[in-house]
Amino acid sequence: MAQKVEALPEGSGALINHSLMLVQRLEALLAHGNSSDVALRVQTLHSDEVKVFQAHSLVLSLQSEVFEGLLQHRNASGLILRETADCATVFDKFIRYLYCGEITVLLEQAIPLHKLASKYRVSALQEGLSHYMTQHLASDSPQGHVVSWYDYAMHIGDVGLRDSCLQYLSWNLSSVFQSGEWRAVSDDLLLSLLQRSDLILQSELELFGALESWIGHNQPGGTTIESALRSVRYAMIPPGQLFRLQKQSPVLLKYHESVQDLLFMAFQFHSASPLQFAKYFDVNCSLFTPRNYLSPAWGSPWLINNPTRDDRSTSFQTQLGPSSHDSAKKIMWNALFSPRWLPVSLRPVYTAEHGAMQAVRAEEGRPRIIVTPATSSVDFAGVSFQKTVIVAARQQGKVVVRHVFNFHQSTEESGDFLAQADLQRRASDYLIESAMHLHIIIKPIYHSLIKAKK
Repeated sequence: MAQKVEALPEGSGALINHSLMLVQRLEALLAHGNSSDVALRVQTLHSDEVKVFQAHSLVLSLQSEVFEGLLQHRNASGLILRETADCATVFDKFIRYLYCGEITVLLEQAIPLHKLASKYRVSALQEGLSHYMTQHLASDSPQGHVVSWYDYAMHIGDVGLRDSCLQYLSWNLSSVFQSGEWRAVSDDLLLSLLQRSDLILQSELELFGALESWIGHNQPGGTTIESALRSVRYAMIPPGQLFRLQKQSPVLLKYHESVQDLLFMAFQFHSASPLQFAKYFDVNCSLFTPRNYLSPAWGSPWLINNPTRDDRSTSFQTQLGPSSHDSAKKIMWNALFSPRWLPVSLRPVYTAEHGAMQAVRAEEGRPRIIVTPATSSVDFAGVSFQKTVIVAARQQGKVVVRHVFNFHQSTEESGDFLAQADLQRRASDYLIESAMHLHIIIKPIYHSLIKAKK
């Protein structure tokens, strides 16, 4: 018989732990139905299928106050439980958890198991399954699962799971476009995504193409289509591509009147200098706010091999802004990454008493990234630059966005960049084959200037 003996402070004795054996005996009790005093008859709704479990009132009552109440008011030796087909399929796993305190979960079983845990108020299992879902958003599944998990979270009011799903979809939108899951996006989820500025995708044109595909497949009502089309940031699309969309997009041809004011504003934006444009129009709105675009005009990928080895630097070029008026104007940027930067208060100092520098442990430093323009220009008037650093990682075998750090022109660096990351480990969650995969995006943000007098 295996037993675990744990050493305790001297004089307090030794702990003999047979808890594993107890769990094994409880599992056998359920499997064989020995000394059962209640039969659970699980009926599948809209079906003749019935599953019977020989259970024990004491165990059920200890684990679930709902079961405790049902058992107190039963009139026979059994309980009839009516469950939907998906919940009935996993009921054996649910009951086993009540006896053993452990469960093996597959992606497609997460929601029905959570429904059972919620129905019978098994809070520990509810929390465990919610955590499981937030940690397995990147897992592969034939039809995708993040959208259905988001819809379920909205239905039950699980804010944490809802926000995790929404963030995952926003940060990995280009890959979602390529999956079958994009078609399953509901009207409400679509409009929620379109309002966000933190979407990570190739370009606004890619977003419009995906939206057009979604509309063609789902055939939503006219109000939803108009709201979705008005959420596209047309000023972020080059004028040549806008002209093509006006002539070739079936959706835009049909609903042109609904967005013609936005298209007109976009063309005006592209035809004048942003400095002049900002005197007459409000540029502090979503139409003129870039999302996180991965195309070369907006930034550059940066792969850093063995990032803890030493400081690294890179340079890259971006457009001054999305306005076609500035299409020929470019900005050169310098980026510096330091794996073990130390603030002044922690830097080594020379002490005359010991005649040496104070030693500093490597782990006392923290990762730091700085992004600055190589030159300044009068063209910067009326515009500031938001820097976004995207960190990719491998989760469940898939490369996904792990973190997004935003900082502005006034700071030049992200104060909390990878503050919790352990880059020393080769198996770090932030490394892919010992390399850190970054993508730096520069987003021009326009500011309203002095209004022209009317």
